[in-house]
Amino acid sequence: MPPTPTTPTEDAELAAVLQEFQTESGRTLLELLDESPVLLIFLRHFGCSFCRETLDQVSKLRPKILSSGTQPVFVHLGTPERAKPYFDYYKLSDVERVSNPDGSLYAQPLFHLPRKHPLSHFLVPSNWKRWIKSAIRNYGIGTIKEDGHQMPGVFFLRERRIIRTFRYRTIADEPDYLYLIR
Repeated sequence: MPPTPTTPTEDAELAAVLQEFQTESGRTLLELLDESPVLLIFLRHFGCSFCRETLDQVSKLRPKILSSGTQPVFVHLGTPERAKPYFDYYKLSDVERVSNPDGSLYAQPLFHLPRKHPLSHFLVPSNWKRWIKSAIRNYGIGTIKEDGHQMPGVFFLRERRIIRTFRYRTIADEPDYLYLIR
């Protein structure tokens, strides 16, 4: 799928939004993007086995992501204290991340990651199958402490533009991180 071109207005909006949000280290998302391309990964809640699976997959792919000149940056709904053990466990403690408990970055028009009722995820049989596989595979089942309605997404950003996007239709979708950064 080719990149979706953005307009100059959307590019300016993106820069304004990225300037507004800081990572836990105090750097703005715009500063990071001005240094190198960014794979911006929006997570669901930490009780979600798919969230933990995402952390594990990105951790394993991290050498390839970094070798492309891209830095992974995570956005999560927890506090920094809540997030730390998960990032530490998956050897991502030094990766930039944005704590966004109010979900305001998820709701930005250029990202527009919707909220869906958690029960709607379980009405799809393929979601059940994949969820059971993921939970059994080592990612477990946790309690919801953040927003269980929030959908995740992945955005490849370069030169102050959104180059490629992956918006989940269901929580069981699986993005191809390496394709996104091509």
